[in-house]
Amino acid sequence: MNGENRPSGRVVVLVLPDVNLLDLGGPVQAFDTAAQHGAGYRLEFVAVASGEVRSAQGLLLAGLKPLPSVGLGDLVLIPGPRLYAPGPDLPAVAVTWVQDAVRAGARVASVCTGAALLAEAGLLDGRRCTTHWSLVDLMRARYPRARVRDAVLYVHDGPVSTSAGIAAGIDLALSLIERDHGPELTAAVARDLVVYLRRDGSQRQVSPFLQHRGHLHPGVHRVQDHLAQHLDLPHTLDDLARLANLSPRGLSRAFSTATGCTPLEYQQRLRLDLAANLLAETTLTVEAVAARCGFRDARHFRRLYGARYGMPPSAGRRN
Repeated sequence: MNGENRPSGRVVVLVLPDVNLLDLGGPVQAFDTAAQHGAGYRLEFVAVASGEVRSAQGLLLAGLKPLPSVGLGDLVLIPGPRLYAPGPDLPAVAVTWVQDAVRAGARVASVCTGAALLAEAGLLDGRRCTTHWSLVDLMRARYPRARVRDAVLYVHDGPVSTSAGIAAGIDLALSLIERDHGPELTAAVARDLVVYLRRDGSQRQVSPFLQHRGHLHPGVHRVQDHLAQHLDLPHTLDDLARLANLSPRGLSRAFSTATGCTPLEYQQRLRLDLAANLLAETTLTVEAVAARCGFRDARHFRRLYGARYGMPPSAGRRN
């Protein structure tokens, strides 16, 4: 994980009073779906006063556990509560608990207004962060040491992650899942949730793992799934055609009609996107990345990478 603690799979969700349901439900659904795909996430729901919390929308949430000890590699998720003027009124025990969590080696991630709790805990001092657009000016005034950004979906800075308003919590969860388990599994989660896999403003906006999936051809979808799940293996057009229950010529025609590219071009885009992620998130050598992504010749990989991204793989790692 590029210098960060390896994830334990434990996700501790802090349910604050007046929590917004979509702030809570969206990311939780993403992690649960990832678990169904084998990611191994384990969700725990906790509260300052164990038992019940009423959401901002009036739904009573019950069965919440008391604040637990968290440790190395755990993820603490803080869905945003509804905040009232003149400023955040957050439980002091929650502030202390989240401070202790980070000291113990946990990662923390806030959704929307949940960033206020991290700011109260001093965890945003000197860090890049974001929050709901309506809270940006208040955060800048109240927490001048926090480097609050607007016009981004989410921000990672060390063990602390923050997201913009409400639905952006799903984008944050997908980004965390991608960091933990890679783009293939994350794309499968996003497809199940019927959302686009979006990136923040400094990255490519749509992953090739989700591009060209808006068509309705089941055979082409089967081929796309197979290519995404077996990027390191060679594939012949005949083999892929059998998966689609089509002739090789029929698959080529159907694939081009549905996606606008050939199966080979699609596979190459997936491989290069995975390579870009591996270069950014791991310390694998260029040769190891090439092999992991199905390129048998590292020199050929370098040429293709340079043609697609306008830079050599080594520069992609630095960026």
